[in-house]
Order: sequence, then structure tokens, then C-alpha cells
Amino acid sequence: MVTLNGSSLTIEQVWRIACQHEAVRLARSALSRVRACERYLAKHLSDRQSIYGFNTGFGALAHVHINTHDLAQLQENILLSHNAGIGPFFAPEFVRAALLLRINTLIQGYSGVSIDLVKTLTQILNRNIVPLVPQKGSVGASGDLAPMAAIGIVVLGKGNVFVDGHINQAKQALARFKIKPIKLKAKEGLALINGTQFSTGICSLVYSEAMNLCSIADICGALSLEALKGTDRSFDPLIFKLRRHPGAEQSARRLRTMLRGSSILKSHRDCSKVQDTYSLRCMPQVHGAVYDLLEAAHKTITIEINAVTDNPIIVCKEDRIISNGNFHGEPIAFALDTMAIGLSELAGISERRIFRLLDGSVSRLNPFLAKDPGLNSGFMLAQVTAAALVSQNKILSHPASVDSIPTSANQEDHVSMSMNAGLKAIEVLDNVKYVLAIELLCACQAIELLKPLKTSPRLQKIHSRIRKIVPFLEKDSVLTEHIENLKTLIDNNELTSFIP
Repeated sequence: MVTLNGSSLTIEQVWRIACQHEAVRLARSALSRVRACERYLAKHLSDRQSIYGFNTGFGALAHVHINTHDLAQLQENILLSHNAGIGPFFAPEFVRAALLLRINTLIQGYSGVSIDLVKTLTQILNRNIVPLVPQKGSVGASGDLAPMAAIGIVVLGKGNVFVDGHINQAKQALARFKIKPIKLKAKEGLALINGTQFSTGICSLVYSEAMNLCSIADICGALSLEALKGTDRSFDPLIFKLRRHPGAEQSARRLRTMLRGSSILKSHRDCSKVQDTYSLRCMPQVHGAVYDLLEAAHKTITIEINAVTDNPIIVCKEDRIISNGNFHGEPIAFALDTMAIGLSELAGISERRIFRLLDGSVSRLNPFLAKDPGLNSGFMLAQVTAAALVSQNKILSHPASVDSIPTSANQEDHVSMSMNAGLKAIEVLDNVKYVLAIELLCACQAIELLKPLKTSPRLQKIHSRIRKIVPFLEKDSVLTEHIENLKTLIDNNELTSFIP
């Protein structure tokens, strides 16, 4: 169980809570802060002074003063009106991540919400009641409004949720777990939606998977290098000490370790080839650059998952209520865009290795790795699939963060498009997994065509694990199932135990 205090949540914990359903509890200190801020805000209920989102309309309607007896209705209305998202629903893990991060923001005591609200949100998370959230409809400024509103209405007993594999009405799901819907107090509707938590939740989970794919890319590259009889001399430690990029050093170290003890390597130590092609020789420089890029994103994400992103911010100790722009998603939009670019390169260099494995004039192996080429086409179309995905990733890697379109009658005249960046990153991530799965498929077939030569002991273990779900192909067969099975292997992190 993870104790939330608003300031020390880690990306690893976000992953465990969102994807592995680890439970959370609220620190006593956090609840004290929430209670203090709630009491402070209650003193302003009868104020004539306009406080944004508390006794005013929203966005371009901020100039409209709301009567005291309408403050609760105002908060419910914002959740209802801002439920304007469309399209397919997010996978549950992204919704759980967003819900977690919103709780972590609220308990810092700058939002003016009640203890009842944060406890209800925590119960919803721990009971794995997952609001159905449409993917499209956020521009990543003023917060991820539509997606967070789809989460927010659940506390009212409205909307639909996903529980135990089935779609239910929120009211029924809450009743099943004896969670009482609540009536919102002043500012609580705005506090539920005002922030970057959905984009940041996506960013956290994409980062976690992307880090794993850097390691998987090294595994794929090591297998392909063996199959193509490449050299490990390009991974000499001195090379990387002279340039000093930590990601490249780590990738080279991993490749050296995985190749250690290979009889294939020994068999061509004294061959006439001067140097390998870039897709083999430059693996550490490319894979490592992606790793370094992800490390930069790590800093941004770690800050954001523990950030206060409300507008206004209520600083009760200083008797201040401050309008601000902390809800703007630009930092996360940049992180998502750059991660998508880096991931695209992992797939791009992988596809080049796949191509070389299948070109018999380059690999000196059977064309398309078919045992009986001509009658059989082997893995010809697997490379075509990889090429299609790599090309699509190039389109998806155009940064969303350089775009902006004014909203709310030009009050919100510059937006981050962090949600579009997140949707692209999710798709790029999935495409990369498929490309790496195709490389595993082809490289393992190629390794067996080199018998009786054997690869290294570590790579033999990886090969054996893959052979448990994908056989050596003696003749043409449907490749889709094999690719999907290997992609599932990557999805489930089942190769991580082999990573040095």
C-alpha cells in the first residue's frame, strides 16, 4: 500500500497503482492540510468579492458573479457541461493514473476541497471503479477538462464506470461498494478538473513502458547482430568513455554482456569485413540517446505528479487566493512529444535490422529466412508491416505541442495540446512494440539458420523463451498470431529477467 502525502509520489508507484492495482491511503498530515483549507474557504462563502471558480462563472464567463445559494449548483454544472469528450474510451490504467494524480494534488491543501471528497475519490480508486472516459476533447490547458469531468461526475453517482470487466452505471457501482455519492461544495467541481493530471498520467505510463523498450531494443539488436554475423568491437568501453553519454554507455555495456560467450562471434573474428552497417554498429548511440531523452522526461514527470495545478490556488496560511496558470500542460506536452520522437527512432533502426535479416544478398542467409524460398515467402510481409508502422510513427512524431487553437471566446488563447501529444505517444508506443516483436520473430529464425553455431548463453535463454510461444517456421504460415504473441510477451515485461 502506498501512502499519499502529495509530495513524494514516484513514477514507479504510479505504475504499480494504475496497472497493478496497488492500494493507497492518505497521510494524516495531508488530511490536516485539506481540512484547514476547507475551513478557510468556508469563511468566504458570503463574500461579495469575486473569487474565480468559487463565486464566478468559468473561462470567458469569469465576469459573471454567482449568488451564494447557487454555489453548489455551479460546481455540479461544470462537471455536467464539461463532459463533452467523444470517441473510444481510455484503457483503465490511464484513468486510474489520472484519478491517482488528482487525489495527490488535492491532498496538498491548496484546492479548497472537503475531506469527504478526497476520501470518496480514494475509495473509488481502491475499489477499482474505473470511470469511462472518452479519449478526445482536451486541448491541455485549463487542465484536461473533459477527461477529468468524466471522472468527476462519478462522485455524484452519475455517468458510467467499468467494474470487474463490465460497464455499470456509476450510481449502481457506488452502491455495490457502499460508497455514498456526495453533494459538491463551493469550488469542488472546478478542483476535480483543473489540472494536467490526465496528460501526466499518460506521460507516466508511457515513460515506464518506454524505459523497458530501450532494454528490449538491445535484446533485439543483439540477436540481429548475431544472425548477421556482426562484431561487438564497436561496443568497446573506450568508445563511449570518449563521448560520455550515459545512455550509450549503458546500452553498449548491455550489448557486450548479452553477447559474451557467443560461438557465432568467435567464428568470424578474423573475417575481412571492416565494419558493420549503422543499424548494428550505432545501436548504443541510438538506443542510448532514447534512454537519455527518457531520463530528461523523468525529471519533468516527477515534478508534475507532485505539483499543484489548480486555479485559483488557495494559500490559507498567507490568507491569499491567487489566480494563475499552473494548469497549462506545456511541460507535459513537450515530454510526451519528445518521448514519441525517441520511441519512433527505436522502431526505425529496428526495421532496418529486420530488412537486413531478410535480404539474402546482405545476410548471406536464406532470402526472407524461408527454409524453402520461392515456394515459401517466409517473413517478407513481416518487414512490410514493420515498414508501415515505422512510416506511421513518423507522421505521429510531428509535435502536438507546437500547435495551439484559441478556446473559450479567446480567454484561453494559447493551449498546450498535451492530450493530443499523449494520444500520439500511446499509439507510437504500441507500434514500437510490434516492430520489436517482428525483429524478435525474424532474428530468432535467423539464429537457427546458423546452426550448428550457437549464440551466447544469455541469448540462448531468450531464444528458448521465445520458442515456447513461437516455433521455428518450416513453411509459410499466418504470421499475425506469432507477432501478437511476441507483442504480448513485451507487454507483460516477460523478457526483463534476461536484461543485464
